[in-house]
Amino acid sequence: MTSIFRTAMGEDAFARLHPELQRRFSVGLASGEMCVGRGAMDRIWHGRGLTRHLVRPFLAVGGTRNILLPRTGRQVPFTIENVPYLDSYGRETVTFVRTFRLPGGPRRFDATMVNGPTGGRIVDYLGTHQHLASELQLSAEPDGSLLIRSGEHRFREGPVDVRVPELIGGDAEVRESFDERAGRFRISVRVVNRYIGPLFGYEGSFTAAYARVRDCGVRPGLRPVREEARA
Repeated sequence: MTSIFRTAMGEDAFARLHPELQRRFSVGLASGEMCVGRGAMDRIWHGRGLTRHLVRPFLAVGGTRNILLPRTGRQVPFTIENVPYLDSYGRETVTFVRTFRLPGGPRRFDATMVNGPTGGRIVDYLGTHQHLASELQLSAEPDGSLLIRSGEHRFREGPVDVRVPELIGGDAEVRESFDERAGRFRISVRVVNRYIGPLFGYEGSFTAAYARVRDCGVRPGLRPVREEARA
């Protein structure tokens, strides 16, 4: 067994990642490790001008389900929890629960990831109820950093399973690298709508600590409230 990320990328591509990234993305049931990153986001931003006003209602609604960040900020304390477990459908799952200590109270941006049904992809479920799902493409950059790009987004609730229209959707691009001088991971997230431009994003850095899953378990509140069977 290997981690879901190594499986999706393939051995050759995974081996091109910086060794610290290889360890971070080897978190899984096979390694028995979980990872908690702590640091700060230098900037959390929203789109400018008219875009800011257009997306504000979506950000506010998404924030109620831990999907989007309805506020901006600078030097925001940040935690990311990557913990593997078997979901109720027997799939290996890894949490990407990000907590931002914003003024007025913490905000979470939750995701849970599983291998896609066709291989070479990760399915990223967003939010507390896994209402939104997106296929992710992972690739290694020449400098050893990891590039993640989102694909089609789908909304799922009960019998409903529809593609999110491009007019209201956003393409996400995540870049994660390791800064050897600082001994920190650096991350940049950018979500762009094809018609109205940049929607929101954040960038900053963090350090990582590892622990055995069997010793710590999956803390209450980390798993989603509802799990979606459709990948």
